[in-house]
Amino acid sequence: MTILPGRARCRLLAMIGTAMLAVSAAQSAWADPLTYDDALVRAAANAPSLKARAATTEGARSSAVAAGRLPDPTLDLGFQNFPVTGPNAGSFTRDDFTTTTIGFSQLFPNLAKRHAQTARATADIGVAEAGELAEARTVRLETALAWIDLYYGERRLRQLDLLIASLDDLQKTVAARLASGSARPSQALEPEQLRAAIADRRAEMIAVIAQARARLARYTGDPDPEVSGEPPVLDVDPVRLRAGIDSLPALRVQDARIAVADADVRLARADKRPDWKVGVSYGRRDPRFGDMASIGVSVDLPLFAGRRQNPRIDASSSQARGARYDRDALRAELLASLESDLADHAMHHERLRNAREVLVPLAKRRAELDRDSYAAGKLDLGTALLSTLALAEAEVEALNREADVARDAIRINIIYGEERS
Repeated sequence: MTILPGRARCRLLAMIGTAMLAVSAAQSAWADPLTYDDALVRAAANAPSLKARAATTEGARSSAVAAGRLPDPTLDLGFQNFPVTGPNAGSFTRDDFTTTTIGFSQLFPNLAKRHAQTARATADIGVAEAGELAEARTVRLETALAWIDLYYGERRLRQLDLLIASLDDLQKTVAARLASGSARPSQALEPEQLRAAIADRRAEMIAVIAQARARLARYTGDPDPEVSGEPPVLDVDPVRLRAGIDSLPALRVQDARIAVADADVRLARADKRPDWKVGVSYGRRDPRFGDMASIGVSVDLPLFAGRRQNPRIDASSSQARGARYDRDALRAELLASLESDLADHAMHHERLRNAREVLVPLAKRRAELDRDSYAAGKLDLGTALLSTLALAEAEVEALNREADVARDAIRINIIYGEERS
């Protein structure tokens, strides 16, 4: 075993201590409960899909640097007028015309084509940026809904646990009545039957909580997220949302696709203009005959546009028109979806108000009256238990309706506009 010197051992221990502190700090950071805003911030920083879209955008920007540039020059090497038959066949020196050449050529695409290539690259960047924005909106929405589902799932689970605790109190009264002979032996089974029914609902709620936690972990990177704080109170402003419909990420993606289609039309039209190619070469012959230099220009001749360039122009133009029709259809779909979601939100608000102001108070009053009647011996246990269950169901349903209102507000504000608390 190697024994480190004193200073080296101290440095090693310090490094180990720093690493342990870093790991501990990271674990502590993950262990902190997430508020609603914390979850959104963490998802924006950690979601892999956002990193993928950012890489795609960076790639489009890098590709745009080369767009519209002149192509690389070409190096030309060769032999000219080399004899292959006759008395001078196979000789580089006996024939007057045999020449070793070296030259360069440069293609000059027409300026319209180069500008169209630049426009196409810029449009590709727009598509990538719009896709990144749309993905950010999707991640934000899914994270927010997962947080809400986890928050209200845990609240509903606690409500069921309170109901189970109230059954314990009823179980004690049943035991006392059985001992005094004022209750039938079969009544001792009724609390257990109700407890089993509640256990089924509790198992369903535990599954809902686990699913929400898994979704939240997917976007935040926290392996076992917990929520804290209250959900946001979001204002839904229909006028503002309708006015901002054209700025939505989905339509911005479509606008970027229209720009790509328009750039393709420009590229197709640019093919009707000739490209130029310039070449220079130097030819070396036998010293007795002297060297030669050459320069030449080549020009494309788009003479048959009716069968070549025009069909491509027509195809690109049709795709551009289709992209515009797609945008119109998408805009109409978004407006219809917004109106539908606003209607659902108003309905859910009304149902929540009815639950809070009518259903829960009535169920609570009935449960209290039936419990008092049961305690006075005027009511059977089964009816009292059903009233208790009805109260729990009303309270859980009120939480369901509250969650629906919160989910509506979050969906509407994230999908159709910016959140405002």
